[in-house]
Amino acid sequence: MKHMVTYTLRPECVAENEELAAAVYAELARERPPGVRYATFRLEDGASFLHLVSYEGPGDNPLTALPAFKAFSSGVRERCARLPVRTALTEIGSHGVFD
Repeated sequence: MKHMVTYTLRPECVAENEELAAAVYAELARERPPGVRYATFRLEDGASFLHLVSYEGPGDNPLTALPAFKAFSSGVRERCARLPVRTALTEIGSHGVFD
């Protein structure tokens, strides 16, 4: 399963969002859940973000079970000026992105 999530934060929430995202990456580095690939990007407006997610296998995304990801997700509605939109992706090709 591959998807992207986009959203725009309230300007005063950008630093908090980045700290919470960093905690997710620290936990991913420790736990190394199999089959999970994840990337987060801040867009040039400074307040919009894009997350690329890939995970293998049936069932729920293992990323969402991580405590740091739960903490990241818990206050997202309050931090956002534009709520997250999840879009399923069909890969046509890639180079080094989801390898």
